[in-house]
This record gives sequence, C-alpha cells and structure tokens, in this order.
Amino acid sequence: MLHGKKIAVVLPAYNAAATLRRTYAEIPLDIVDDVILVDDASRDDTVAVADELGLTTIRHARNCGYGGNQKTCYRTALARGADIVVMLHPDYQYAPRLVTAMASMIVSGEYDAVLASRILGKGALVGGMPLYKYVANRGLTFVQNLLMGQKLSEYHSGYRAWSRTVLEGLALDRCSDDFVFDNQMLAQAMDAGYRIGEISCPTRYFPEASSINFRRSVVYGLGVLRTSLAYRLHRWGLRTDPLFSAPEAGAVRVQP
Repeated sequence: MLHGKKIAVVLPAYNAAATLRRTYAEIPLDIVDDVILVDDASRDDTVAVADELGLTTIRHARNCGYGGNQKTCYRTALARGADIVVMLHPDYQYAPRLVTAMASMIVSGEYDAVLASRILGKGALVGGMPLYKYVANRGLTFVQNLLMGQKLSEYHSGYRAWSRTVLEGLALDRCSDDFVFDNQMLAQAMDAGYRIGEISCPTRYFPEASSINFRRSVVYGLGVLRTSLAYRLHRWGLRTDPLFSAPEAGAVRVQP
C-alpha cells in the first residue's frame, strides 16, 4: 500500500512471454499489493510464465483486442479492491520502477490520473523510437491539444495510472476494443474534468517489444483524430456522441 491506498498493476498481455519476467522483476512490490495479468489468447507461453511468477492471471478464450483486454484489467482490479490502478505493458518498453512515482502523484491528491510520457525529456528517440513514429506522435499530439484544449506532451503512452474514482466514473464499455481505446478513455476523463498529470519516462525499443504495423498505425491515427474531433464538437454542443454521454453509476461494470 501507499499511504493506506491499495495499489494494483495490471498487465494487458499478448505474446509477452519473452519480456514478462524482466517487466515483473522491476515492479516495486514494496508498495504494489496486486499484480494482475490478462492474457488476450496469446500464442506463446505468456500464461505459463505468469503462473510461474505467481501472478493473478486471467486468460481470454478468444482475442478481445487491446481495448477489450484493458476493460478486463480494470474490472478485475476494482473487483479486487484496488484504490489506484497502474496499467503497464508487459513488453518491457516502459520503466516499471516509475509505478511508485505515478501512484504517489495520485495519492498526493493533486491528480486523478497520470501518464508516463516518452516525449518529455529525450527518452523516445534515445530509446530507439522509430523516427516516423516520433513524428506521427508529435503531429497527432499537436492536433489533439488544439482540439481538446490541453497541453499534454503525448496522448499515446501505454503506461497510465488511474484512481478508483476515475475508473468507476467512466463509461469504458462505450470505448472501442481496439487500440484507440486509450485515446477514447483519456477523452472521457478530460470531458469529466479529471486532473491529468504527466511524468517523464524512458522507453526501450527492441525486437521483442510489441508494436503495431504501419497499416494498423494509420487506422489508429485516424481513430485518434475522429475521437478528438468528436470531443470538440461535443464540447461546443454541436453533436451528441454516446462516448461522452453521462455514464450510469458504476459504468465500468465490475462483473463477479
């Protein structure tokens, strides 16, 4: 725990057997109470490695998509009593030791959510981010900040911390099951007025680290722009979008 708050780390996994041990080894277990891995029908030994490490493991019988995986992650963490949930990719691309700092920013009462940014500082290119991805990240973020009235350094990090209040207040069931889930969830949090902080995070790009191909990247980018435009039209009162409709109580729908 951290100042009496139960901390859970959730690992949305797909074919992460080669990197899971390294990721888990750097999670600060002195303050983390629960480590939950959700396997999205991997074709490798991810589940076997997770069982060997003693993780709480849930395996999807079929691939539910990146967003679908996260929905299970958050439902499970809340059902197990987490006060703060940190979503960390198990591909060892991000620095697990930052869990303490990210959770502390929420425990302090200053933020409701925290993003680990690869763009703050020089972590992205130094860590091997392909130049085209860096340029696309910066371009999309510039447009998103204009449309969403924010000043984030990036919207595309796969390393995020959320308070229980945020997770219970967002209608995550209305978000996509695909990669654009992250941006839709963030847009919902902004629309609800939650306070979002950032922390600089080094990153590592190497063959075993997960990455989507160019075609999927284009689809993702278009989805991001659609989400940002929908947010702006919603805020102007020009269009009603189900994504931003008032959520029902417990909209994350924690299932027994």
